[in-house]
Amino acid sequence: MSDAESLIQVDLFAEPEDYYEPAPEAHFAYYERTEIPECSESKSKSVKLRLVGSSPLWGHLLWNAGIYTAKHLDRFPELVRDKCVLELGAAAALPSIVAGLIGTKKCVATDYPDADLISNIQYNVDHELYNGESDFEPAKRPVVVEGYIWGNSYDPISAHLPAGQSKFDLIILSDLVFNHTEHLKLLQTTKDLLAPNGKALVVFSPHRPWLLEKDLQFFETAKEFDLVPEKIELVNWKPMFVEDEETSEVRSRVYSFYLTHKS
Repeated sequence: MSDAESLIQVDLFAEPEDYYEPAPEAHFAYYERTEIPECSESKSKSVKLRLVGSSPLWGHLLWNAGIYTAKHLDRFPELVRDKCVLELGAAAALPSIVAGLIGTKKCVATDYPDADLISNIQYNVDHELYNGESDFEPAKRPVVVEGYIWGNSYDPISAHLPAGQSKFDLIILSDLVFNHTEHLKLLQTTKDLLAPNGKALVVFSPHRPWLLEKDLQFFETAKEFDLVPEKIELVNWKPMFVEDEETSEVRSRVYSFYLTHKS
């Protein structure tokens, strides 16, 4: 075979088989419930969460704020027991699952309607609350999953509420305030969907320390929506990311607040 003939049989422009790195596969994380309330419908201690392999929406991580929120619900089950709960930006939906274990009347776990992200949330809800069954009627399930873009119509969310109820007793915003351009939409949604005597639970860590003031501005802006911020506590946990030592203390912080309607 001549050199010319051998060149014809080879695609000179084809990438090698290992040219593109395979997309990261889904992985699992475990959450251990350390305080299980007596009123909890399930005494299950371990929650197994599937996380997407990668996500520009950061749904591939189990965040400190989500873990804190789950612990807070177990410490104060009255926030969710027989109550209607909405979780915005649910990611792996750990708080919604814990609400289901405690005994929520109805919990709607929402996130951006990315197919992989929403199907992953549904997987976690199905496997941790419904024995892996995907065949279901949402109306009969205490915890349901809905794709939602902040600022859009509330109808897809409100449709899951029990008859005669149009508001949520608890709205969960876990690690969302970093998205500064969305503060107004988040606060408007909270104001519009929060029951008169309800609470919004806002938990976050300052992953970008130089923007902490903008994170905290969320609570000042909340007052413009007649939502009153009440600081619960500030704790220090191991930071999510390994970065320079100078910012580790700030990044280790987990802030928690309630928002309530101005009386």
